[in-house]
Amino acid sequence: MSFNLTIILVILGCAIVTLIPRIIPFLVVRNITLPVPIIKWLSFIPICILTALVVDSIIIEDESLISIDWSVLTVIVPTLIIALWTKSLSVTVIAGIVFMAIVRYIFN
Repeated sequence: MSFNLTIILVILGCAIVTLIPRIIPFLVVRNITLPVPIIKWLSFIPICILTALVVDSIIIEDESLISIDWSVLTVIVPTLIIALWTKSLSVTVIAGIVFMAIVRYIFN
């Protein structure tokens, strides 16, 4: 495989374009004291993102039909119970991976 200058410049350009919107907000906000309501609002963003990812993985869209992926739902329930019980991100992620592996092995 050979690399020429164009490919390297495209990769570097893509890296810069990807990093700029991720780094600039941190650089701007780190020296500013944000009001308490904004900090409280920002604290909900991880929960919203996680909820969007979970709901997106549960719902299956076929042409005009929307249905539920029951295998994913059967994994989410025990994983949620373990998360509430242990309050440990590592244990929860490992349990979710193991549960999904078991469900996929049994049903596929």
